[in-house]
Amino acid sequence: MSELSSFHDVRFPSAVSFGATGGPERRNEIVALTSGREKRNARFSQSRRHYDAGTGVRSLADLHDVLAFFEARRGSLHAFRFRDPFDMKSCRPDDLPLATDQILGTGDGATARFALTKTYGEGEDAYRRFISRPVIETLRVAVAGVEKTAPAQWSFDLATGEVVLAPDSVAAVGEVVTAGYEFDVPVRFDAERIAVSITAFKAGQIPSIPLIEVRL
Repeated sequence: MSELSSFHDVRFPSAVSFGATGGPERRNEIVALTSGREKRNARFSQSRRHYDAGTGVRSLADLHDVLAFFEARRGSLHAFRFRDPFDMKSCRPDDLPLATDQILGTGDGATARFALTKTYGEGEDAYRRFISRPVIETLRVAVAGVEKTAPAQWSFDLATGEVVLAPDSVAAVGEVVTAGYEFDVPVRFDAERIAVSITAFKAGQIPSIPLIEVRL
């Protein structure tokens, strides 16, 4: 019997994902007081993304690719990589990732592991999103603004989502560790079936293909 938590390190068809709709979800509890004020509490520390890939299906070939992918993942059983068409880099969508894009942490002379993150906003309002599935060949790392080379000076631990600095590259006290990268979102199908009608598809009716982000 397969484990429910298994992850297939393959990417959902890119041609379809770039036409998908979706984005982040936040869950907040809001209680209205008799004074007219509100008490608000965040239920999620991290946002969770939802997508509908049906809007990216533009041909029968696309539909065939999605159905084959759905079957290979056993429906919602196995998670996989998804390229978010709106947010897939450490920088702006039209820029190239640089090793200094995102601050991962500050060295203390001993710490070698730094969680890969992307920061949204500034100051006290900033939100740090954990990135567990970077595109490894695009990942760049720098210490104190000086780019390091892989695998001699750093590596990436997929099991923990951390950049691991080599012993001779550990950041000294006060040195900032940064990174730049492209990344995918780990998701699964949020449905047990995909309903398709050739007649409806030719008439312009798009099937719904819901996807939901998972934590690894």
